[in-house]
Amino acid sequence: MRPLPPPPHPSPSCCCIAKITTLLPPPPRCAWAMRLRLVRLRLFSTAAAATRLYPSLSGAIAQESKNGLQQHQQLLEQHIARGQLGLARQVLDGIPAPNARAYNALIRAYSWRGPFPAAIDLYRSMLRRRVAPNKYTFPFVLKACSALVDLRAGRAIHGHAAHAGLHTDLFVSTALIDLYIRCARFCAAANVFAKMPTKDVVAWNAMLAGYAQHSMYGHAIAHLLDMQAHSCLRPNASTLVSLLPLLAQHGALSQGTSVHACCIRACLDQKEEQVLVGTALLDMYAKCKHLVYACRVFHGMPIRNEVTWSALIGGFVLCDKMAEAFALFKDMLAQGGLCFLSPTSVASALRVCASLADLRMGVQLHALLAKSGIHADLTAGNSLLSMYAKAGLIDEATMLFDEMDVKDTVSYGALLSGYVQNGKAEEAFLVFKKMQACNVEPDVATMVSLIPACSHMAALQHGRCSHGSVIIHGLASETSICNALIDMYAKCGRIDLSRQVFDKMPARDIVSWNTMIAGYGIHGLGKEATTLFLAMKNQGFTPDDVTFICLISACSHSGLVTEGKHWFHMMTHKYGMLPRMEHYICMVDLLSRGGFLDEAYQFIQSMPLKADVRVWGALLGACRIHRNIDLGKQVSKMIQKLGPEGTGNFVLLSNIFSAAGRFDEAAEVRIIQKVKGFKKSPGCSWIEINGSLHAFVGGDQSHPRSHEIYQELDNILIDIKKLGYQADTSFVLQDLEEEEKEKALLYHSEKLAIAFGILSLSEDKSIFVTKNLRICGDCHTAIKYMSLVRNRAIIVRDANRFHHFKNGQCSCGDFW
Repeated sequence: MRPLPPPPHPSPSCCCIAKITTLLPPPPRCAWAMRLRLVRLRLFSTAAAATRLYPSLSGAIAQESKNGLQQHQQLLEQHIARGQLGLARQVLDGIPAPNARAYNALIRAYSWRGPFPAAIDLYRSMLRRRVAPNKYTFPFVLKACSALVDLRAGRAIHGHAAHAGLHTDLFVSTALIDLYIRCARFCAAANVFAKMPTKDVVAWNAMLAGYAQHSMYGHAIAHLLDMQAHSCLRPNASTLVSLLPLLAQHGALSQGTSVHACCIRACLDQKEEQVLVGTALLDMYAKCKHLVYACRVFHGMPIRNEVTWSALIGGFVLCDKMAEAFALFKDMLAQGGLCFLSPTSVASALRVCASLADLRMGVQLHALLAKSGIHADLTAGNSLLSMYAKAGLIDEATMLFDEMDVKDTVSYGALLSGYVQNGKAEEAFLVFKKMQACNVEPDVATMVSLIPACSHMAALQHGRCSHGSVIIHGLASETSICNALIDMYAKCGRIDLSRQVFDKMPARDIVSWNTMIAGYGIHGLGKEATTLFLAMKNQGFTPDDVTFICLISACSHSGLVTEGKHWFHMMTHKYGMLPRMEHYICMVDLLSRGGFLDEAYQFIQSMPLKADVRVWGALLGACRIHRNIDLGKQVSKMIQKLGPEGTGNFVLLSNIFSAAGRFDEAAEVRIIQKVKGFKKSPGCSWIEINGSLHAFVGGDQSHPRSHEIYQELDNILIDIKKLGYQADTSFVLQDLEEEEKEKALLYHSEKLAIAFGILSLSEDKSIFVTKNLRICGDCHTAIKYMSLVRNRAIIVRDANRFHHFKNGQCSCGDFW
């Protein structure tokens, strides 16, 4: 630090002030200032002469000045006691010659109540008026620097304390430790601590609390052992309360029980200490998933407060004991009414309501919050917002969001996540833009919610913008963010970019590997998925049950039937995993897609679990592809017994009858579907052009360029027919004339989107189309011809997988 200027006067009383002040005014230079100085010297000389002639008058003046200072001091302290800090500052500024006591009183008030910058400003005023700070001044002003995390000002004040010879004072050193810890300058804090001639338990606790707050587990434990070994100090309640959350964070149950024993030996007498330590102990046990011990501590506490109840309720929620958590919340209200109600306990209760889908209770809690006045609290408001969003009541969530006076990152993230979960991806992007306009910084959770919205819309440009935002905000190294980016790029047709993100990840978890394997699977790259699985094992990762779902599914989409069987066998025999229903669905799908329908049927019959509608639905879909009507009828009977879970199985059954020309039976199935309230989603395809999404449905003429699109399709039909294309009218499921069937096939939504892409994109760009349903066989054949006659790379993402069309071929090998 730059050396401070020497004192302007050799007077000992001014020496200390001159060393620490850098704010003294320069000496007057203009003529008027020189004259004013001469007048002051003359007045001073006159006053000195009068004092020599009349010593009694001098004493009277001094006594009157002392009395005036005392009156000002009393008035100052009265204003501070009433919390009138503005009036206190006016009184201080009006004192002709304030002392350090007056300054310390107001600096102390500012450092405790705020505004904290006012404490530092008053300290500078103290230096300007040449009042020497003392050992009481520095702890107060350093506390304000800690609250502001103002390292620059704190270092300057550290230098002032050192020049005054007070930097090793117990209170000053403790305040310096707190400052450096809050600013994450651990070496500086440790240096101050090491130079302290004497250390009390507060100083030791300051260092320990800093290590705990920054999750420095090893340093905290070593510091605690040093405290007991070198100073013979016993940990007090503050020590234990600082340490226990760190143990909970690291799941250190063994050390936690040792601390519990220490608490028992300490025999804490004060009720406040018992509540603090008891709450910290039960919170530690709850976060270590030992609810029995947490409950024992809770029931053994003679006094509980709202934090105690919140900690135990939160523990049950953390352990997914939602019913028990809500019962405990009701007990809390029964025992203490609204006294124990806090934003934290309400947040836990609302999370329970969202998990249990108990919207009625959630609305009642909303009313309770409004009655108690807690609804205005940001934590409670965010919890309500999240509850409504997760319940699918996105309009109510939006209304609540608009009514909130204060919003933070969590508020925006909750609403954004709600939009994405309810299939409103475009609205999610609007929320994110509003968030940016309000200068609210996104966090990891926000971006992890936003990136899947790009996947849902297959909006690659939006995805790239989100990736850029992640990099700008310094979140690109987060594992969860990278996992979301891998999934997004894979679902936007850029599996190459997925692999780039995967290869550049600083750290991977099992989700990273599973996501990449699944990405290869939906692109029909089964061999690449298998290679990656082997690489995962070589790097020491143990596959979980999701890994095998992704791997067998990848084999299914690539026609690797033998390999899929092999991995199913390895899962059960080598890794000892019991297959879940999802594994059996993948196996039925694998066999069915490969044309082994009888083997798939036998596999279902031999399952140890009772096959559900999803298993039979996988086989029914294959019966439609391979036109096995007899087996389809058997499977449909099984589905009818179980009850179709959704529209898909009704549509499949209807399509099987329609393809066989049995339109009466198909109509009967559709009538049953309508009676049961299932509605068929219309086929819809969309394409992204220059960041804008263009959607189409079959026979759609609402697009502004519809005339050009239909003209282009007619021209394409002429060209592909020359190469041998013939419309497969079996995919028209209505009883129409043959010519009408051809027209219906020509104007399927994916063909309209591709024609628009041909018109809008240059020849060197790939055409990427997304469809909400499975692509039909005729469209699949036609698009292969379209890629040939227009010499374009076309990528279609349907409900099952990706199809990469180029030079008249598809990456799926006609296996989808």
